[in-house]
Amino acid sequence: MHHDIKEGHVKSENHNGVTTIEFSHPQSNSLPGRLLEALTHEVHSAGNDHETKVIVIKSAGEKAFCAGASFDELLAIETPEQGLQFFSGFAHLINAMRKCPKFIIARIQGKCVGGGVGLAAAADYAVALEGADVKLSELAIGIGPFVVGPAVERKLGLSAFSSLSIDATMWRDAEWARRRGLYSELHGGIVELDESVQRLANQLAHSNPEAMALLKQNFWKGTEHWDQLLLERAAISGKLILSEFSRKALARHKAK
Repeated sequence: MHHDIKEGHVKSENHNGVTTIEFSHPQSNSLPGRLLEALTHEVHSAGNDHETKVIVIKSAGEKAFCAGASFDELLAIETPEQGLQFFSGFAHLINAMRKCPKFIIARIQGKCVGGGVGLAAAADYAVALEGADVKLSELAIGIGPFVVGPAVERKLGLSAFSSLSIDATMWRDAEWARRRGLYSELHGGIVELDESVQRLANQLAHSNPEAMALLKQNFWKGTEHWDQLLLERAAISGKLILSEFSRKALARHKAK
């Protein structure tokens, strides 16, 4: 399935039980609403597809994995309702990943910011390349990592999540992220990264689907209320993005 979106794309292909979903956007693989919707749709479809045994999520290019929310769309938000709608895009994607009965491997070839960190954290297994540094930059634009917070905190623990949230302008390196459990593996080169993703995906494609689905349910135990929680969180960010503080921060950012 291929979604060609004015700027960027989401495409997925199945090969020997492995469905690879790739997203791309010219602005450092940031995620405007239409891309979030397409990604959510593909995760949902692969989850329901009998031929799919395991899912790999990756982004295009060799630079950033995902720069998070689209700045242009943040600037375009004019009402709390529009704010809720935009941030709900991330809520729906994280919930789709959480409820998907297949394991999701994330291939992280570069930096993750904001929603990108949330995406990495919502995967069941993240394989990263050295240089895949992370940052939760939300507070710097007057909001906070409210929607991705539960996913990041679940994976890294409260201490690391709060450190990232509070120091919103500071990059933490990939080794920091690996030690705290965001990344399951860290590789020195792109060839090793791809070999590792392929090795694990092939191994899982030949594993018992029922056992994997039940294991995944166990791993995500205690998150059943997230359908509601993440939308409540989206409303918080949607309101804060309209604050005078956020408007000024976004304008400064745009002027750069």
